[in-house]
Amino acid sequence: MKKNDEFYMKLAIEEAKKAESLGEVPIGAVIVLNGEVIASAYNLRETTQNAITHAELLAIEKACQKVGSWRLEEAELYVTLEPCPMCSGAIILSRVERVIYGAKDPKAGCAGTLMNLLEDSRFNHQSEVVSGVLEEECGNMLSNFFRELRKKKKEEKKRMKEQTAEEEE
Repeated sequence: MKKNDEFYMKLAIEEAKKAESLGEVPIGAVIVLNGEVIASAYNLRETTQNAITHAELLAIEKACQKVGSWRLEEAELYVTLEPCPMCSGAIILSRVERVIYGAKDPKAGCAGTLMNLLEDSRFNHQSEVVSGVLEEECGNMLSNFFRELRKKKKEEKKRMKEQTAEEEE
């Protein structure tokens, strides 16, 4: 871990909070090149109803536009949740040098949890992976979000049941 990793992860957490304020799963990403933030983004799947609007992909797109190339060879990507297979593929193809993430993803993590696509030597590019940076803060944000979401769904289900019972009377 580099000394600036926590600093940039805190910026990714700020991005995640923007997603949460929109009712999105709170995942944020920041791309740093030569010590400068060149792109940042947050999850927008619910807003766009588009499966590929993950924080990492949106940040990679912005970073490529900023540098004028699809190659992000010396870039570092900070993300609050371990990248999924789709995002890991984009990271490999854009040649990001380092990937630093907060919380592990036991359901889709492809940077060490389910598999490690990013360091697989069979690909023509590998990214260095650093996991667990501000892991507790990143994980708690996600856990709290999903706990609240389940609570809201349960309340909605109860409300619908009550409404149906009233209509039948």
